[in-house]
Amino acid sequence: MILFDWGTYNGLGKLKIAATLGLKLTEIPPRDLAYRRDPSYFDEYRSFSQKAFTSITAHAPYYNVVSVDKETMEKSWRGLIAGAEKAKRAGAEIYNLHLGWRAYMDHRDLDYAVEFFKRLTEKVPGIMISIEVPYTRRMLGDWEEIRHIREAVGEDKIIVSVQLENAWLYETGAGDTGLLEEANKTATKEFWTKMLDKALSLSHNYLSLRFSQIIAFALGRRILKKRTPLGKGYPDIEPLADAIAEFLVKNIHRKALPLRAHIIYTGPPETKYKDTIALYAAIMQEATRHL
Repeated sequence: MILFDWGTYNGLGKLKIAATLGLKLTEIPPRDLAYRRDPSYFDEYRSFSQKAFTSITAHAPYYNVVSVDKETMEKSWRGLIAGAEKAKRAGAEIYNLHLGWRAYMDHRDLDYAVEFFKRLTEKVPGIMISIEVPYTRRMLGDWEEIRHIREAVGEDKIIVSVQLENAWLYETGAGDTGLLEEANKTATKEFWTKMLDKALSLSHNYLSLRFSQIIAFALGRRILKKRTPLGKGYPDIEPLADAIAEFLVKNIHRKALPLRAHIIYTGPPETKYKDTIALYAAIMQEATRHL
């Protein structure tokens, strides 16, 4: 039994590199599901990946789930559903969505999201849907909203996907202020353990974690994040790796929970393989103290 599946995003042309380096997981990137590709592309992806990796996941195209323009919203929904169909054809077990910006700033955002997920799970059954937590309150999909969607649509169909730096930005408010250095002081092992507890409470079959260090910049009134190579941004990796290692060993491995944990590195493509391996090594070095 492995402690967790680990890997990063890969197009079809990079799968051999990822497999050669020993990655256990591959994720179909958003662009592959947004572009028009011949169906054989996804058949080839599935054929290679099912032999080379223990897990296949997919990241949906970056379309806002909710819009005040109904025609735009319907177009986004069709695109996201089409992406899920391609992901399933490519062998993905999990289809991850970032819900995007709030449109109404009231209950209608969540109501439309529930309607969308009911349609998605009806149109594309048999694939787990994961909802990525946001980094600012201006975005849809906080912890309680994900809980509500799961209760409305099915807890066996939808789980949380914790983009860990997003959870940190959201919980500290740094996603709205951009004060990352101050927020980094709160990113202790205890902080991360609380985030992992929240993730576990919204999980089924899979514990889905993602990570990249980031910096922030302002664009008008919005604070946007920019992913950086490992070691070049925030939050610090050491307390996070310690918390993940101890949590996986003590709360999943030793308790023999029926969950498969996976950790997906989501940093910039230029250093993604080196950084994926470095992240895995940092966690497993800590895990040796608990196994």
